Amino acid sequence: MRIEQIGDATLYLGDCLEILPALGPVDAVVTDPPYGIGADEAAAKNKGKWGWKFYGKSQWDRCVPPRKIFDMLRECSKHQIFWGGNYFTDLLPPTMQWLIWDKGQRQFSLADFEVAWSSQQKAGPIFDYSRSRAVQDGKEHPTQKPVALITWCIHLLPHPLIILDPFMGSGTTGVACANLGRRFIGIEIEPKYFDIACKRIEQAYQQLHLPLEER
Repeated sequence: MRIEQIGDATLYLGDCLEILPALGPVDAVVTDPPYGIGADEAAAKNKGKWGWKFYGKSQWDRCVPPRKIFDMLRECSKHQIFWGGNYFTDLLPPTMQWLIWDKGQRQFSLADFEVAWSSQQKAGPIFDYSRSRAVQDGKEHPTQKPVALITWCIHLLPHPLIILDPFMGSGTTGVACANLGRRFIGIEIEPKYFDIACKRIEQAYQQLHLPLEER
């Protein structure tokens, strides 16, 4: 296991099933788990078509996480937001609040919107953010979410100070936490994406120290 400390972010390279039991309680989990749809293979088949980008074949999206992980995450945190929640309805309890990301484009090869399961018993809001704006983050992961979307998620929660993402991917949740001054704990099993996450989060902290006119 490898551990990196970058600002207020503690990043673990390893399997969250093994790392989670050693972590203390957190205020919130904001994450985007594997959907089990073989996103890497889909990108390989459609490379060069309809805006698809191939990120290299791997094993990260072969199956959804086991129920045990979802149970652990709900036990260690006060609040949870799981993107791709439509893939985990048999692993999570019914909830009042579903979050919607409307991508502002219809009749595209990918979904017009994405949904997240939220533990909050409140009305479900919609975030309007176009695909063209989303790619400005510099997409490094097949299911990478925009920083603006994750920032919106964090603002929906009752001021969480410590936020965990056990499926960190390219580190978007960590970037949002750095920008908001929140402590972040991230776990990623793929070395390639772990290194990308470290770089993006480090850049986010460096950006905070630049004069306003240079940001």
